[in-house]
Amino acid sequence: MKKFLFLLGMVTALTVSAPRICFADAASAVTPPPAKPEPTLEQRVAGLEAYVNNGDPTAPLKDKDGKIPDGLATPTSATAGPGHNAWMMTSSALVLFMTLPGLFLFYGGLVRRKNVLSVIAQCFGIAGLVTILWVVFGYSMVFADGSGPFFGNMKFALLKGVDSLPNTNYAYWVSHNVFAIYQLMFAIITPALILGAVAERMKFSAILLFVGLWMVVVYFPLAHMVWGVNGFMNGVWNADAKIKAIDFAGGTVVHMSSGWSALILCMILGKRRGFGKEPMPPHSMVLCSIGTGMLWVGWYGFNAGSAVAADGVAANAFMTTTIATAVASFVWPLAEWLVRGKPSVLGFCSGAVAGLVVVTPACGFINAGGALVIGVAAGLIPWFACYKIKSWFGYDDALDTFGVHAVGGTLGAFLTGVLATADVNANLNTNLKAIVGKTLWLEQLKAIGVTLVLAIVGTVIIAYIVKAVVGLRPSEEVEVAGLDLAEHGEEGYHQARG
Repeated sequence: MKKFLFLLGMVTALTVSAPRICFADAASAVTPPPAKPEPTLEQRVAGLEAYVNNGDPTAPLKDKDGKIPDGLATPTSATAGPGHNAWMMTSSALVLFMTLPGLFLFYGGLVRRKNVLSVIAQCFGIAGLVTILWVVFGYSMVFADGSGPFFGNMKFALLKGVDSLPNTNYAYWVSHNVFAIYQLMFAIITPALILGAVAERMKFSAILLFVGLWMVVVYFPLAHMVWGVNGFMNGVWNADAKIKAIDFAGGTVVHMSSGWSALILCMILGKRRGFGKEPMPPHSMVLCSIGTGMLWVGWYGFNAGSAVAADGVAANAFMTTTIATAVASFVWPLAEWLVRGKPSVLGFCSGAVAGLVVVTPACGFINAGGALVIGVAAGLIPWFACYKIKSWFGYDDALDTFGVHAVGGTLGAFLTGVLATADVNANLNTNLKAIVGKTLWLEQLKAIGVTLVLAIVGTVIIAYIVKAVVGLRPSEEVEVAGLDLAEHGEEGYHQARG
Protein backbone atom coordinates (compact mmCIF):
# COMPACT_ATOMS: atom_id res chain seq x y z
CA MET A 1 0.00 0.00 0.00
CA LYS A 2 2.82 2.42 0.85
CA LYS A 3 4.55 1.59 -2.44
CA PHE A 4 1.33 2.25 -4.31
CA LEU A 5 0.80 5.65 -2.64
CA PHE A 6 4.46 6.61 -3.32
CA LEU A 7 4.09 5.69 -7.02
CA LEU A 8 0.81 7.64 -7.29
CA GLY A 9 2.45 10.72 -5.76
CA MET A 10 5.36 10.57 -8.22
CA VAL A 11 2.99 10.35 -11.21
CA THR A 12 0.94 13.28 -9.93
CA ALA A 13 4.03 15.44 -9.42
CA LEU A 14 5.30 14.74 -12.91
CA THR A 15 1.87 15.46 -14.43
CA VAL A 16 1.61 18.85 -12.74
CA SER A 17 5.18 19.96 -13.24
CA ALA A 18 5.65 18.86 -16.87
CA PRO A 19 3.34 21.46 -18.45
CA ARG A 20 4.97 24.15 -16.35
CA ILE A 21 8.37 23.15 -17.61
CA CYS A 22 7.09 23.14 -21.22
CA PHE A 23 5.39 26.51 -20.89
CA ALA A 24 8.46 27.99 -19.28
CA ASP A 25 10.64 26.67 -22.09
CA ALA A 26 8.20 28.01 -24.73
CA ALA A 27 8.00 31.40 -23.09
CA SER A 28 11.76 31.71 -22.90
CA ALA A 29 11.99 30.93 -26.60
CA VAL A 30 9.72 33.82 -27.72
CA THR A 31 11.37 37.17 -28.40
CA PRO A 32 9.43 40.02 -26.79
CA PRO A 33 7.95 42.50 -29.31
CA PRO A 34 9.73 45.80 -29.71
CA ALA A 35 8.26 48.70 -27.82
CA LYS A 36 5.98 50.90 -29.90
CA PRO A 37 7.35 54.38 -30.58
CA GLU A 38 5.78 56.99 -28.36
CA PRO A 39 4.67 60.40 -29.67
CA THR A 40 6.96 63.21 -28.69
CA LEU A 41 5.88 65.96 -26.33
CA GLU A 42 5.70 68.34 -29.27
CA GLN A 43 3.38 65.94 -31.13
CA ARG A 44 1.09 65.63 -28.13
CA VAL A 45 0.89 69.41 -27.70
CA ALA A 46 0.16 69.78 -31.41
CA GLY A 47 -2.64 67.24 -31.00
CA LEU A 48 -4.21 69.41 -28.31
CA GLU A 49 -3.92 72.42 -30.59
CA ALA A 50 -5.72 70.44 -33.28
CA TYR A 51 -8.56 69.88 -30.84
CA VAL A 52 -8.83 73.56 -30.01
CA ASN A 53 -8.71 74.53 -33.69
CA ASN A 54 -10.97 71.67 -34.89
CA GLY A 55 -8.16 70.29 -37.02
CA ASP A 56 -6.84 66.87 -37.99
CA PRO A 57 -5.56 65.22 -34.78
CA THR A 58 -3.27 62.90 -36.75
CA ALA A 59 -1.47 65.70 -38.59
CA PRO A 60 1.21 66.16 -35.88
CA LEU A 61 2.04 62.44 -36.08
CA LYS A 62 2.71 62.33 -39.81
CA ASP A 63 6.21 62.30 -41.28
CA LYS A 64 7.40 64.38 -44.22
CA ASP A 65 5.70 61.92 -46.60
CA GLY A 66 2.36 62.39 -44.86
CA LYS A 67 2.36 58.94 -43.25
CA ILE A 68 2.05 57.91 -39.61
CA PRO A 69 4.88 55.64 -38.40
CA ASP A 70 3.76 52.08 -37.67
CA GLY A 71 2.34 51.70 -34.21
CA LEU A 72 2.46 55.39 -33.35
CA ALA A 73 -0.79 56.66 -31.90
CA THR A 74 -2.18 59.12 -29.40
CA PRO A 75 -5.56 59.20 -27.65
CA THR A 76 -6.60 62.18 -29.79
CA SER A 77 -6.40 60.22 -33.02
CA ALA A 78 -9.45 58.08 -32.28
CA THR A 79 -11.42 59.86 -29.57
CA ALA A 80 -14.18 62.46 -29.78
CA GLY A 81 -13.45 65.81 -28.16
CA PRO A 82 -15.71 66.57 -25.18
CA GLY A 83 -16.33 70.24 -26.03
CA HIS A 84 -17.24 69.65 -29.68
CA ASN A 85 -19.34 66.63 -28.76
CA ALA A 86 -21.20 68.59 -26.10
CA TRP A 87 -22.03 71.35 -28.58
CA MET A 88 -23.28 68.88 -31.16
CA MET A 89 -25.48 67.02 -28.68
CA THR A 90 -26.91 70.39 -27.61
CA SER A 91 -27.43 71.36 -31.25
CA SER A 92 -29.23 68.07 -31.91
CA ALA A 93 -31.64 68.81 -29.08
CA LEU A 94 -32.15 72.36 -30.36
CA VAL A 95 -33.02 71.16 -33.88
CA LEU A 96 -35.52 68.64 -32.51
CA PHE A 97 -36.91 71.50 -30.38
CA MET A 98 -37.61 73.31 -33.65
CA THR A 99 -40.06 70.60 -34.70
CA LEU A 100 -41.31 69.46 -31.30
CA PRO A 101 -42.74 71.83 -30.12
CA GLY A 102 -41.61 74.85 -32.19
CA LEU A 103 -43.05 73.99 -35.58
CA PHE A 104 -46.26 72.41 -34.33
CA LEU A 105 -47.01 75.48 -32.18
CA PHE A 106 -46.16 77.84 -35.05
CA TYR A 107 -48.30 75.92 -37.53
CA GLY A 108 -50.87 74.90 -34.90
CA GLY A 109 -51.56 78.52 -34.00
CA LEU A 110 -52.09 79.44 -37.64
CA VAL A 111 -54.76 76.81 -38.38
CA ARG A 112 -58.35 76.88 -37.18
CA ARG A 113 -58.98 75.47 -33.72
CA LYS A 114 -60.71 72.36 -35.09
CA ASN A 115 -57.43 71.29 -36.72
CA VAL A 116 -54.79 72.18 -34.16
CA LEU A 117 -54.28 68.60 -32.94
CA SER A 118 -53.96 67.31 -36.48
CA VAL A 119 -50.85 69.46 -36.95
CA ILE A 120 -49.37 68.19 -33.69
CA ALA A 121 -50.11 64.57 -34.60
CA GLN A 122 -48.57 65.01 -38.04
CA CYS A 123 -45.34 66.41 -36.57
CA PHE A 124 -45.08 63.58 -34.06
CA GLY A 125 -45.91 61.00 -36.73
CA ILE A 126 -43.24 62.32 -39.06
CA ALA A 127 -40.66 62.32 -36.25
CA GLY A 128 -41.23 58.63 -35.60
CA LEU A 129 -41.49 57.54 -39.23
CA VAL A 130 -38.38 59.40 -40.37
CA THR A 131 -36.38 58.06 -37.44
CA ILE A 132 -37.20 54.50 -38.47
CA LEU A 133 -36.21 55.16 -42.08
CA TRP A 134 -33.04 56.95 -40.99
CA VAL A 135 -31.86 54.11 -38.77
CA VAL A 136 -32.71 51.31 -41.18
CA PHE A 137 -31.13 52.79 -44.32
CA GLY A 138 -31.55 56.57 -44.61
CA TYR A 139 -28.39 57.65 -42.83
CA SER A 140 -26.37 55.21 -44.88
CA MET A 141 -27.93 56.40 -48.14
CA VAL A 142 -26.89 59.96 -47.33
CA PHE A 143 -23.53 59.72 -45.57
CA ALA A 144 -21.93 56.38 -46.46
CA ASP A 145 -18.81 56.84 -48.55
CA GLY A 146 -17.34 54.73 -51.34
CA SER A 147 -20.38 55.04 -53.56
CA GLY A 148 -21.58 57.31 -56.37
CA PRO A 149 -22.28 61.04 -56.37
CA PHE A 150 -26.06 60.63 -56.14
CA PHE A 151 -26.58 57.95 -53.46
CA GLY A 152 -24.71 56.45 -50.55
CA ASN A 153 -24.79 52.71 -49.92
CA MET A 154 -25.81 50.27 -47.18
CA LYS A 155 -22.51 50.43 -45.29
CA PHE A 156 -24.19 52.00 -42.24
CA ALA A 157 -27.57 50.22 -42.50
CA LEU A 158 -29.16 49.83 -39.07
CA LEU A 159 -26.38 52.21 -37.95
CA LYS A 160 -23.88 49.36 -38.08
CA GLY A 161 -20.46 50.71 -37.16
CA VAL A 162 -21.90 54.07 -36.14
CA ASP A 163 -20.25 54.25 -32.73
CA SER A 164 -18.74 56.90 -30.48
CA LEU A 165 -15.54 57.23 -32.49
CA PRO A 166 -15.42 60.06 -35.05
CA ASN A 167 -16.18 59.52 -38.72
CA THR A 168 -13.39 61.72 -40.02
CA ASN A 169 -15.06 62.17 -43.39
CA TYR A 170 -17.29 64.70 -41.63
CA ALA A 171 -15.75 65.62 -38.28
CA TYR A 172 -12.47 65.00 -36.48
CA TRP A 173 -13.77 65.54 -32.96
CA VAL A 174 -17.47 64.56 -32.95
CA SER A 175 -18.69 61.03 -32.28
CA HIS A 176 -20.13 59.29 -35.33
CA ASN A 177 -23.35 58.45 -33.48
CA VAL A 178 -23.79 62.07 -32.38
CA PHE A 179 -23.30 63.24 -35.97
CA ALA A 180 -25.85 60.69 -37.20
CA ILE A 181 -28.47 61.84 -34.68
CA TYR A 182 -27.78 65.50 -35.45
CA GLN A 183 -28.45 64.87 -39.13
CA LEU A 184 -31.57 62.90 -38.20
CA MET A 185 -33.07 66.08 -36.74
CA PHE A 186 -32.68 67.78 -40.14
CA ALA A 187 -34.35 64.82 -41.80
CA ILE A 188 -37.29 65.12 -39.38
CA ILE A 189 -38.03 68.82 -39.78
CA THR A 190 -37.69 68.96 -43.57
CA PRO A 191 -40.85 67.01 -44.53
CA ALA A 192 -42.67 68.53 -41.54
CA LEU A 193 -42.32 71.94 -43.22
CA ILE A 194 -44.48 70.68 -46.09
CA LEU A 195 -47.42 70.39 -43.69
CA GLY A 196 -47.96 74.14 -43.75
CA ALA A 197 -49.07 74.15 -47.37
CA VAL A 198 -51.55 71.26 -47.03
CA ALA A 199 -52.82 72.01 -43.53
CA GLU A 200 -56.45 71.24 -42.66
CA ARG A 201 -57.21 69.09 -45.71
CA MET A 202 -54.95 66.05 -46.05
CA LYS A 203 -55.52 62.63 -44.51
CA PHE A 204 -53.11 61.51 -41.82
CA SER A 205 -52.50 58.20 -43.60
CA ALA A 206 -51.78 60.04 -46.84
CA ILE A 207 -49.28 62.33 -45.13
CA LEU A 208 -47.36 59.41 -43.64
CA LEU A 209 -47.25 57.52 -46.94
CA PHE A 210 -46.26 60.65 -48.84
CA VAL A 211 -43.47 61.50 -46.40
CA GLY A 212 -42.10 57.95 -46.41
CA LEU A 213 -41.81 57.93 -50.21
CA TRP A 214 -40.62 61.54 -50.40
CA MET A 215 -37.71 60.90 -48.07
CA VAL A 216 -36.46 58.07 -50.29
CA VAL A 217 -37.04 59.79 -53.63
CA VAL A 218 -36.18 63.42 -52.80
CA TYR A 219 -34.49 64.01 -49.46
CA PHE A 220 -31.97 61.18 -49.20
CA PRO A 221 -30.44 61.62 -52.67
CA LEU A 222 -30.47 65.42 -52.45
CA ALA A 223 -28.79 65.42 -49.03
CA HIS A 224 -26.11 63.05 -50.34
CA MET A 225 -25.50 65.21 -53.40
CA VAL A 226 -25.05 68.34 -51.29
CA TRP A 227 -23.47 67.05 -48.05
CA GLY A 228 -22.09 63.60 -48.84
CA VAL A 229 -18.29 63.52 -48.89
CA ASN A 230 -18.34 62.55 -52.56
CA GLY A 231 -21.62 64.28 -53.39
CA PHE A 232 -22.48 65.58 -56.85
CA MET A 233 -22.92 69.17 -55.56
CA ASN A 234 -20.59 69.23 -52.54
CA GLY A 235 -18.26 71.93 -53.77
CA VAL A 236 -16.56 72.52 -50.42
CA TRP A 237 -15.20 69.02 -49.81
CA ASN A 238 -15.49 67.06 -53.05
CA ALA A 239 -12.79 68.14 -55.50
CA ASP A 240 -14.54 66.08 -58.19
CA ALA A 241 -18.00 67.60 -57.68
CA LYS A 242 -19.68 68.25 -61.03
CA ILE A 243 -21.54 71.22 -59.55
CA LYS A 244 -19.30 73.14 -57.17
CA ALA A 245 -22.07 74.62 -55.05
CA ILE A 246 -22.18 75.37 -51.32
CA ASP A 247 -24.96 74.99 -48.77
CA PHE A 248 -23.94 75.47 -45.16
CA ALA A 249 -27.09 74.34 -43.34
CA GLY A 250 -29.80 73.43 -45.84
CA GLY A 251 -31.03 76.09 -48.25
CA THR A 252 -31.42 73.55 -51.03
CA VAL A 253 -31.60 70.34 -48.99
CA VAL A 254 -34.19 71.55 -46.46
CA HIS A 255 -36.02 74.70 -47.55
CA MET A 256 -36.06 74.51 -51.32
CA SER A 257 -36.92 70.81 -51.37
CA SER A 258 -39.77 71.12 -48.87
CA GLY A 259 -41.05 74.48 -50.13
CA TRP A 260 -41.30 73.58 -53.80
CA SER A 261 -42.72 70.15 -52.97
CA ALA A 262 -45.29 71.88 -50.76
CA LEU A 263 -46.46 74.08 -53.64
CA ILE A 264 -46.89 71.14 -56.00
CA LEU A 265 -48.66 69.04 -53.39
CA CYS A 266 -51.10 71.77 -52.39
CA MET A 267 -51.99 72.34 -56.05
CA ILE A 268 -52.62 68.64 -56.62
CA LEU A 269 -54.58 68.44 -53.37
CA GLY A 270 -56.81 71.40 -54.17
CA LYS A 271 -58.09 74.24 -52.04
CA ARG A 272 -59.66 73.99 -48.60
CA ARG A 273 -63.46 73.85 -48.48
CA GLY A 274 -64.67 77.43 -48.42
CA PHE A 275 -61.30 78.93 -49.37
CA GLY A 276 -61.84 82.45 -50.70
CA LYS A 277 -65.49 82.42 -49.60
CA GLU A 278 -65.21 82.40 -45.82
CA PRO A 279 -62.60 83.80 -43.42
CA MET A 280 -59.93 81.39 -42.19
CA PRO A 281 -57.92 83.40 -39.68
CA PRO A 282 -55.36 81.85 -37.31
CA HIS A 283 -57.07 80.57 -34.19
CA SER A 284 -54.23 81.62 -31.85
CA MET A 285 -51.54 84.14 -32.69
CA VAL A 286 -50.25 83.58 -29.16
CA LEU A 287 -49.36 79.96 -29.97
CA CYS A 288 -47.93 81.05 -33.30
CA SER A 289 -45.71 83.65 -31.61
CA ILE A 290 -44.47 81.18 -29.00
CA GLY A 291 -43.68 78.70 -31.75
CA THR A 292 -41.79 81.39 -33.67
CA GLY A 293 -39.63 82.13 -30.64
CA MET A 294 -38.87 78.44 -30.24
CA LEU A 295 -37.94 78.17 -33.91
CA TRP A 296 -35.58 81.13 -33.59
CA VAL A 297 -33.84 79.65 -30.53
CA GLY A 298 -33.70 76.16 -32.01
CA TRP A 299 -32.30 77.51 -35.26
CA TYR A 300 -28.98 78.24 -33.58
CA GLY A 301 -28.50 74.48 -33.37
CA PHE A 302 -29.59 74.23 -36.99
CA ASN A 303 -27.16 76.85 -38.31
CA ALA A 304 -24.27 77.16 -35.86
CA GLY A 305 -24.41 73.40 -35.28
CA SER A 306 -23.77 72.81 -38.98
CA ALA A 307 -20.13 73.71 -38.38
CA VAL A 308 -20.03 70.27 -36.66
CA ALA A 309 -17.74 71.78 -34.04
CA ALA A 310 -17.66 74.51 -31.42
CA ASP A 311 -15.25 76.61 -33.45
CA GLY A 312 -14.89 79.97 -35.16
CA VAL A 313 -17.10 78.98 -38.09
CA ALA A 314 -19.89 78.11 -35.65
CA ALA A 315 -19.41 81.44 -33.91
CA ASN A 316 -19.71 83.29 -37.21
CA ALA A 317 -22.86 81.34 -38.13
CA PHE A 318 -24.33 82.20 -34.73
CA MET A 319 -23.71 85.91 -35.35
CA THR A 320 -24.97 86.06 -38.94
CA THR A 321 -28.08 84.04 -38.07
CA THR A 322 -28.98 86.52 -35.34
CA ILE A 323 -28.44 89.59 -37.53
CA ALA A 324 -30.34 88.34 -40.57
CA THR A 325 -33.27 87.08 -38.51
CA ALA A 326 -33.67 90.23 -36.45
CA VAL A 327 -33.48 92.47 -39.52
CA ALA A 328 -36.00 90.40 -41.49
CA SER A 329 -38.42 90.28 -38.55
CA PHE A 330 -38.32 94.10 -38.56
CA VAL A 331 -38.47 94.67 -42.32
CA TRP A 332 -41.47 92.38 -43.03
CA PRO A 333 -43.93 94.14 -40.66
CA LEU A 334 -42.46 97.48 -41.77
CA ALA A 335 -43.47 96.62 -45.33
CA GLU A 336 -46.95 95.71 -44.04
CA TRP A 337 -47.13 99.00 -42.18
CA LEU A 338 -46.33 100.96 -45.31
CA VAL A 339 -48.74 99.02 -47.52
CA ARG A 340 -51.61 98.13 -45.18
CA GLY A 341 -51.25 100.73 -42.46
CA LYS A 342 -50.55 98.30 -39.59
CA PRO A 343 -47.60 96.07 -38.61
CA SER A 344 -49.07 92.70 -37.65
CA VAL A 345 -47.73 90.19 -35.14
CA LEU A 346 -47.99 87.60 -37.91
CA GLY A 347 -45.69 89.86 -39.92
CA PHE A 348 -43.09 89.82 -37.15
CA CYS A 349 -43.34 86.03 -36.94
CA SER A 350 -43.23 85.47 -40.70
CA GLY A 351 -40.32 87.88 -41.08
CA ALA A 352 -38.30 86.09 -38.42
CA VAL A 353 -38.84 82.69 -40.05
CA ALA A 354 -38.04 84.13 -43.48
CA GLY A 355 -34.78 85.58 -42.15
CA LEU A 356 -33.85 82.22 -40.67
CA VAL A 357 -34.63 80.45 -43.93
CA VAL A 358 -32.73 82.80 -46.23
CA VAL A 359 -29.60 82.95 -44.05
CA THR A 360 -29.45 79.17 -43.55
CA PRO A 361 -27.32 78.23 -46.60
CA ALA A 362 -25.09 81.29 -46.15
CA CYS A 363 -24.59 81.69 -42.40
CA GLY A 364 -21.22 79.94 -42.21
CA PHE A 365 -19.84 81.66 -45.30
CA ILE A 366 -20.80 85.35 -44.93
CA ASN A 367 -19.85 88.27 -42.69
CA ALA A 368 -22.04 90.71 -40.76
CA GLY A 369 -22.50 92.93 -43.80
CA GLY A 370 -23.74 90.00 -45.84
CA ALA A 371 -26.15 89.11 -43.03
CA LEU A 372 -27.62 92.63 -43.18
CA VAL A 373 -28.18 92.29 -46.92
CA ILE A 374 -29.83 88.91 -46.46
CA GLY A 375 -32.03 90.25 -43.66
CA VAL A 376 -33.42 93.05 -45.83
CA ALA A 377 -33.94 90.72 -48.81
CA ALA A 378 -35.62 88.12 -46.60
CA GLY A 379 -38.00 90.71 -45.20
CA LEU A 380 -39.08 91.97 -48.61
CA ILE A 381 -39.02 89.20 -51.23
CA PRO A 382 -40.80 86.39 -49.32
CA TRP A 383 -43.24 89.04 -48.03
CA PHE A 384 -44.03 90.01 -51.62
CA ALA A 385 -44.48 86.34 -52.53
CA CYS A 386 -47.00 85.86 -49.73
CA TYR A 387 -48.72 89.22 -50.27
CA LYS A 388 -49.02 89.35 -54.07
CA ILE A 389 -47.82 86.22 -55.89
CA LYS A 390 -50.11 83.97 -53.85
CA SER A 391 -53.17 86.06 -54.76
CA TRP A 392 -52.14 86.36 -58.41
CA PHE A 393 -52.07 82.59 -58.93
CA GLY A 394 -54.75 81.67 -56.38
CA TYR A 395 -53.14 78.55 -54.92
CA ASP A 396 -54.08 77.62 -51.36
CA ASP A 397 -50.72 77.52 -49.58
CA ALA A 398 -52.45 77.51 -46.21
CA LEU A 399 -49.57 78.67 -43.99
CA ASP A 400 -47.27 80.21 -46.63
CA THR A 401 -44.77 77.37 -46.83
CA PHE A 402 -44.05 78.17 -50.45
CA GLY A 403 -43.72 81.90 -49.96
CA VAL A 404 -41.34 81.56 -47.01
CA HIS A 405 -39.44 78.31 -47.56
CA ALA A 406 -39.38 77.84 -51.34
CA VAL A 407 -38.92 81.49 -52.26
CA GLY A 408 -36.72 82.14 -49.22
CA GLY A 409 -34.63 79.00 -49.70
CA THR A 410 -34.08 79.75 -53.39
CA LEU A 411 -33.17 83.35 -52.61
CA GLY A 412 -30.76 82.24 -49.89
CA ALA A 413 -29.06 79.67 -52.13
CA PHE A 414 -28.42 82.33 -54.76
CA LEU A 415 -27.26 85.05 -52.36
CA THR A 416 -24.86 82.57 -50.76
CA GLY A 417 -22.98 82.41 -54.04
CA VAL A 418 -22.83 86.20 -54.22
CA LEU A 419 -21.90 86.99 -50.60
CA ALA A 420 -19.71 84.06 -49.51
CA THR A 421 -16.16 84.97 -48.52
CA ALA A 422 -13.17 82.88 -47.53
CA ASP A 423 -12.27 85.56 -44.99
CA VAL A 424 -14.76 84.04 -42.56
CA ASN A 425 -14.48 80.40 -43.65
CA ALA A 426 -11.11 79.22 -44.91
CA ASN A 427 -12.68 75.94 -46.07
CA LEU A 428 -13.82 77.80 -49.16
CA ASN A 429 -10.18 77.84 -50.24
CA THR A 430 -9.95 74.03 -50.25
CA ASN A 431 -11.56 73.43 -53.63
CA LEU A 432 -13.31 76.70 -54.51
CA LYS A 433 -10.63 79.35 -54.29
CA ALA A 434 -10.80 80.11 -58.00
CA ILE A 435 -14.54 80.86 -58.06
CA VAL A 436 -15.44 82.33 -54.66
CA GLY A 437 -16.35 85.97 -55.18
CA LYS A 438 -16.38 85.43 -58.95
CA THR A 439 -18.53 82.76 -60.56
CA LEU A 440 -19.73 80.80 -57.53
CA TRP A 441 -23.23 82.19 -58.06
CA LEU A 442 -23.40 80.31 -61.36
CA GLU A 443 -22.75 77.05 -59.54
CA GLN A 444 -25.51 78.00 -57.11
CA LEU A 445 -27.93 78.44 -60.00
CA LYS A 446 -27.05 74.96 -61.24
CA ALA A 447 -27.74 73.50 -57.77
CA ILE A 448 -31.03 75.39 -57.64
CA GLY A 449 -32.01 73.86 -60.98
CA VAL A 450 -31.22 70.29 -59.88
CA THR A 451 -33.15 70.80 -56.64
CA LEU A 452 -36.18 72.17 -58.47
CA VAL A 453 -36.32 69.26 -60.90
CA LEU A 454 -35.93 66.62 -58.19
CA ALA A 455 -38.46 68.20 -55.82
CA ILE A 456 -41.12 68.97 -58.44
CA VAL A 457 -40.92 65.77 -60.48
CA GLY A 458 -40.55 63.61 -57.39
CA THR A 459 -43.55 65.22 -55.69
CA VAL A 460 -45.81 64.85 -58.72
CA ILE A 461 -45.06 61.13 -59.00
CA ILE A 462 -45.37 60.46 -55.28
CA ALA A 463 -48.58 62.48 -54.87
CA TYR A 464 -50.40 60.52 -57.56
CA ILE A 465 -49.16 57.21 -56.16
CA VAL A 466 -50.51 58.17 -52.73
CA LYS A 467 -53.76 59.37 -54.25
CA ALA A 468 -54.22 56.00 -55.96
CA VAL A 469 -53.32 53.95 -52.88
CA VAL A 470 -55.01 55.68 -49.91
CA GLY A 471 -56.44 58.92 -51.32
CA LEU A 472 -55.26 62.39 -50.41
CA ARG A 473 -58.23 64.15 -48.84
CA PRO A 474 -60.77 63.22 -46.19
CA SER A 475 -64.48 63.43 -46.95
CA GLU A 476 -66.17 66.81 -47.15
CA GLU A 477 -68.00 66.12 -43.87
CA VAL A 478 -64.74 65.36 -42.07
CA GLU A 479 -63.02 68.44 -43.46
CA VAL A 480 -65.88 70.71 -42.44
CA ALA A 481 -66.09 69.22 -38.94
CA GLY A 482 -62.31 69.32 -38.50
CA LEU A 483 -59.56 66.73 -38.59
CA ASP A 484 -59.01 66.58 -34.84
CA LEU A 485 -62.13 64.62 -33.94
CA ALA A 486 -62.46 62.65 -37.16
CA GLU A 487 -58.84 61.46 -37.44
CA HIS A 488 -57.63 61.49 -33.84
CA GLY A 489 -60.76 61.33 -31.70
CA GLU A 490 -59.72 64.33 -29.63
CA GLU A 491 -60.25 68.07 -29.39
CA GLY A 492 -57.61 70.68 -28.72
CA TYR A 493 -59.99 72.76 -26.60
CA HIS A 494 -63.00 71.81 -24.51
CA GLN A 495 -65.69 74.33 -23.70
CA ALA A 496 -68.21 73.89 -20.93
CA ARG A 497 -71.65 73.14 -22.23
CA GLY A 498 -74.77 73.85 -20.26
